[in-house]
Amino acid sequence: MINKEISPNKRLLFFTIIFFVIYFIPAESERVLKAINEAFFMLSDYAHQHVLLCLIPAFFIAGAIIVFVNQQAVIKYLGPKANKILSYSVASVSGAILSVCSCTILPLFKGIYKKGAGLGPAISFLYSGPAINILAIILSAKVLGLKLGLARTFGAIIFAVLIGLIMHFIYRKEDEKRLSDEGMFKTVSMEIPRKLWQEVVYMAVMIGILIFLNWAPSKGNIPIWDFIYSAKWIISLLLFVVLIFILIFWFKKDELKDWVTATRDFALQILPLLFVGIIVAGLLLGRPGYEALIPNEWVANLVGGNSIFANFFASISGALMYFATLTEIPILQGLIGAGMGHGPALALLLAGPSLSLPSILVIAGELGWKKALTYVILVVLMSTIAGWLFGML
Repeated sequence: MINKEISPNKRLLFFTIIFFVIYFIPAESERVLKAINEAFFMLSDYAHQHVLLCLIPAFFIAGAIIVFVNQQAVIKYLGPKANKILSYSVASVSGAILSVCSCTILPLFKGIYKKGAGLGPAISFLYSGPAINILAIILSAKVLGLKLGLARTFGAIIFAVLIGLIMHFIYRKEDEKRLSDEGMFKTVSMEIPRKLWQEVVYMAVMIGILIFLNWAPSKGNIPIWDFIYSAKWIISLLLFVVLIFILIFWFKKDELKDWVTATRDFALQILPLLFVGIIVAGLLLGRPGYEALIPNEWVANLVGGNSIFANFFASISGALMYFATLTEIPILQGLIGAGMGHGPALALLLAGPSLSLPSILVIAGELGWKKALTYVILVVLMSTIAGWLFGML
């Protein structure tokens, strides 16, 4: 996507709106002060829990995709003209294996999209990473009930493919035109003097580091999973040592320089939008278990029962809130205890992990607001319908 220069009039309007918001905000209000604190607490939590262990490894993987992954292979398996069964299966499975949050998946999505993946498979990958989280699905069944866990599993898998296919058919002409523009896919690396298995090992080691650094406990429900959690730092360190040897013996200095440059560019594109989105989300909704401008009781009251509105409100709330990996489960447990219907609970499970206000801003920055809003609308509407139907069972 080619970013156009923002006109002076639009910039002036933007800063005028910010000025009036700041001018009229009741800064002396206790709720406003609490919301401002929540916004920065949420940003601080995000910086501590996700930037070092999630985003930085994801940026390096995305940079490696841009610099080293064979572009023709990406177009062959994930391009808009690729076999649909193969491309959507690869996109969905790849995203699910990573099991990351809605923000960590963004650099990887941008990487494969810029490398030549079709919009449909790229969107399937974008949705599946946070939504088809294996541990989250298992814990959903154990904590929230088997029916809700199974509904989340099948709903997320179906959504990953269906939303990607719908996006493909809506924008297929634009997508084919994008891939016909050779200037969009200039790589920064020369001929790569490595064998395919070396490239696979290199990418697998980095993905392994990302996965094990962010391995979460199952709270005593899955012994093997918790054993891996107890050893995650040792496993991550061993993989990091292997990565160092790979970089020393398999790569040239110029290649490493290109890789670091691509990684830096991804960070500069994504981090500012993420941080702004997190501050706004924290200002409105606060951290899990805390309150900001919007009272928690409002949310609990609006998602009771199984009306279309309750399911829609749960979907749109989930789409705007930021859920770190697995945090949606205790939040939902508390909301269900406060009277939330099982239909809206499923709607939030299907919309929440895959979307957030920060991720929407980044997706819009890459795809444009038209495609980004189409994706958000599809996720929200399909989650609403799925929740409503599930609540009727």
